[in-house]
Amino acid sequence: MFTIQPMPPSIPADLVDLLERVETATVGHVLHTGFVDRDIRAVLPMKRIAGTAVTIRIPHADSALLHWLTAEVRPGDIVLVDRCGDQRHACWGGVITNAMKLAGAKAGVVDGPATDFSEIARVDLPMWCRGPSSITTKLLGVEGAINVPITVGGQVVHPGDAVLCDDSGVVVLDPGRARAVAETAIAMQEAELVLLERLRNGEKLPDISGARAMVDARRT
Repeated sequence: MFTIQPMPPSIPADLVDLLERVETATVGHVLHTGFVDRDIRAVLPMKRIAGTAVTIRIPHADSALLHWLTAEVRPGDIVLVDRCGDQRHACWGGVITNAMKLAGAKAGVVDGPATDFSEIARVDLPMWCRGPSSITTKLLGVEGAINVPITVGGQVVHPGDAVLCDDSGVVVLDPGRARAVAETAIAMQEAELVLLERLRNGEKLPDISGARAMVDARRT
C-alpha cells in the first residue's frame, strides 16, 4: 500500500536565503536537538543548502515511490528518505539524481547508502547519505509513504520542516523557529569574526573566552 499526502507549504525564499548564511556547526552552539546522525555525510564538498523538507518512507528494496516523487517535487525542496533501517540497498543513483535536478530539487538526504557518486558530482545535486553501495533497489511497487513524519538519522522530520545541510551535517528545524535560530547563529558568526581579528592582533584565546580565569580559579 502507498500513502501519499499533499506537498507541504514551501519555506519562504527570504528564510531560505537567511538559513544559507548559517553553518550547521553554529546551530550546534544554539541547539542540542534537530541534528541527524553524523554518519549521514555530504557526498559533494563545500555545499550549504537550505530548503523545504519533502519526506518519503521506502522500506526494503522497493523504490517505486521514489520514482513517483520525481514528478511531484518542486524547486526548493529537499527530499529526505527514511529507509526503515535498510543499509544494504542504494535507493538513490544517477537516474534519480537527474530527475530530481530537472524538477528543481535542491538536495537529497538518505538514511542509507546511495550509488553513482560520479554522476551525482557531474549533475551537481548536493547529497547526504551513509556512503556508497552498488546493490540497488528495484521497482517492486509494494509500499511506501510520502509527506508523512519520518525518521532520518535518529531525527524526526515532518513535511514542511526547514532543512539546513553542509559539510558538518544536517539539521532539521521547525519552520516557526527557524528564523530566530538563523538570526542568533548569524550574530554568533559575526562575533567570531571579531574574535579571530583579536587573535590576529596578539590576544590569546583563553583570555578572550574566559577559560584562563575559569581554570586558574580551580587549579591546584
